[in-house]
Amino acid sequence: MFGRLMPTEGKFFDLFNQHAELAVKCAKEMVALMTNFDDLEIRVHAIETLEKQADKITHNTIELLHKTFITPLDRDDIHQLITRMDDILDLLEDAAQTISLYDIKSITPEAKRLAELCLACAQKVQSAVGLLHNMDNSRQILTICQEIDRLESDADHVMRAAMSKLFRDEPDVRTLIKLKAIYEILETVTDRCEDVANIIEGIIVENA
Repeated sequence: MFGRLMPTEGKFFDLFNQHAELAVKCAKEMVALMTNFDDLEIRVHAIETLEKQADKITHNTIELLHKTFITPLDRDDIHQLITRMDDILDLLEDAAQTISLYDIKSITPEAKRLAELCLACAQKVQSAVGLLHNMDNSRQILTICQEIDRLESDADHVMRAAMSKLFRDEPDVRTLIKLKAIYEILETVTDRCEDVANIIEGIIVENA
């Protein structure tokens, strides 16, 4: 029985890696969307497709969790990690759909910068997750988690400055409301990346 179940252990890390790769692809699409509005609907569709693929991986991970007798990490940690990782793509999809639904015609440099910080955070999450299979990588993983915290802090500063400028300079109330919503969603993406980093740090403390 144990021999039959043990080989499934490594699959969790494969699923984490696949999911993290989709998050990076999704964040790249968001940066591309912010750079060129001519391809808006194509980018939105691409982000929606990536989010659906990630949902499937999340479902497969949780299904595997229920079927696996011996897991490589604490069951609750696995569930929390894949769920928080999935939140990243959910929010990127929310941002893309909001831009489309609100019929936003142009975007601010601050929104683009937030999208770039989302991408940087997603790339760091991918790096940390990619090392998680081996606790000998714990020091390197913790360093990456600290970098995610720093990027999230940068996003906070960008959003505060963006909000201040928006309320000070934007005369059109509708535009103000639309941009405020975009800023908030994008900043929340970096919050979720920080949540993932915190979960990973907890896993390191428990297992290293």
